[in-house]
Amino acid sequence: MRRGLRGSSAELLHKLHRRGPVFTFRDALEVSGYDRGYLKLVLHMLERGGWIERIERGKYVILPLEAEKGRYTLHEFVVGSTLVEPSAISYWSALHHHGLTEQIPNVVFVQTTSRKKRRELTVLGTRYKIVRVVKRKFFGLEPLWIEGFKVYVTDREKTIIDCLDKPQYCGGVIEVYKALREGGVDAGRLSKYLERFGSGAVAKRLAYLAKLAGLEIEMPSCLIKKGVVALDPTMPKKGRVDRRLKLLVNVELRE
Repeated sequence: MRRGLRGSSAELLHKLHRRGPVFTFRDALEVSGYDRGYLKLVLHMLERGGWIERIERGKYVILPLEAEKGRYTLHEFVVGSTLVEPSAISYWSALHHHGLTEQIPNVVFVQTTSRKKRRELTVLGTRYKIVRVVKRKFFGLEPLWIEGFKVYVTDREKTIIDCLDKPQYCGGVIEVYKALREGGVDAGRLSKYLERFGSGAVAKRLAYLAKLAGLEIEMPSCLIKKGVVALDPTMPKKGRVDRRLKLLVNVELRE
């Protein structure tokens, strides 16, 4: 059972809630006017009383009146988006969101350009993986409103590109192949994204998978560079070499 709230604590919680269900220590410092030491005490009492729950150091979620501490779960995409800034739900999580895979990932993947000491976290019972990319690779985002929060998810085409860049974060290239066969992917946008992304390895993998899936994609020839890369770097480096694409086909995907 929750402990009662006194006037100043109730007022602080009300001010914070007007900003949304998630807040940081800095937010609380700004709206309260308290010094850091006293604010830490107030937040500690609110947490003990079951009014807030800590997501990670310096970040909290305000629990709804009907929620029970330790059992309340905020949508995982919302939590993931608060862990780092900028952020986008990506890789296997985005594949599932777009209905491009039947597999349900047990980790929420979050892409960012920022550095973060802890790349793997468990928050409110859900595991998160933070994946850092260079700025030129952070694009193709679409907004999604969840529980009053605006979060970003990589669109279908960018998700395909990302998963071919880091197949270990999507269950391997077989999941990308299935997604391409599902349809609903814009070939023109894929080609533009591929050129913008600028990865020869991704270009080779996509060229091979697209042909296999019967999808015509204009491939920037400048990206088919020297050097053989593996179709699926998560699999053993054994198989035949596609001389045209300079691609080691180390996993067979034909039906």
